[in-house]
Amino acid sequence: MDWDKLRIFHAVADAGSLTHAGESLHLSQSAVSRQIRSLEESLNTTLFHRHARGLILTEQGELLFDATRSMNKRLEAAAARIRDSEEEVFGELKVTTTTAFGTLWLAPRLAKLYERYPDLQIDLMLEERVLDLPMREADVAIRMKEPSQADLIRKKLMSVRMRLYATESYLARNAPITKLEDLAQHRLICQNPNAFQVSAGATLVQSLLAMDIQRLLTVNNYFGGLQAVLADLGVGVLPDYVTEDFPGLVRVLPDVESAEVPVFLAYPEELRQSQRIAAFRDFVQEEIFAHRRRIRDLTGGMEN
Repeated sequence: MDWDKLRIFHAVADAGSLTHAGESLHLSQSAVSRQIRSLEESLNTTLFHRHARGLILTEQGELLFDATRSMNKRLEAAAARIRDSEEEVFGELKVTTTTAFGTLWLAPRLAKLYERYPDLQIDLMLEERVLDLPMREADVAIRMKEPSQADLIRKKLMSVRMRLYATESYLARNAPITKLEDLAQHRLICQNPNAFQVSAGATLVQSLLAMDIQRLLTVNNYFGGLQAVLADLGVGVLPDYVTEDFPGLVRVLPDVESAEVPVFLAYPEELRQSQRIAAFRDFVQEEIFAHRRRIRDLTGGMEN
């Protein structure tokens, strides 16, 4: 099968338009159209339905597009390894993690990484969906559980627990909280137990809601919950890694917390030699060590 025709087919399928594909390939629309017709003739099938609004893949076209997409990701991986110099760190690195961890912990620290590697380009993808690393949906992931795929290199970074927090100003103006039953006099800010979240967090929320909580605010991610807590709306269930960057938060009911949530960094085996991966991995580990040290200093050697 002609590789050049497959490359053109992939561009057309991705763009959904002969014109847009031609622009990206620096070819005329007629040249792209000829190559697609030639490919269809060689396969003795129709790859696209032609519509006034563009092109739609046929069933056979979908099959071929799945194959070219996989090939393209593998070629990108190979190109990334080739571009990685033994001494320099540059180019794009696709990083995925949860919305909360990426927004509250990782993104504020990236300035230090850019100072060290100014030519590195981070594409930060924040979502709860677990992206497929071997298929190159991302290069490296920070996940709130151990990855299950066998072809990944994984490194445990730290553990997280969900705990109760409120601001000093909120606690000063409202009824004291010395036992679980006191939460009934306050607004609880948490994720809905049915929302996508780590099971340890959902379990803690379910146990708290059993305390006959009358006032409630549910948010679908911890970033939103944090903003509500900082606005003095109530007592929030938040991950413990927020305490360093938001020193105005006070832990409420220190004996109440979720089970341990392991945090793992993972990347495909084929990127083992990538200098960009190594630079990012080492940076994150250094920041976590520094984070732990500062927390110990703030709490006098005791976990807050």
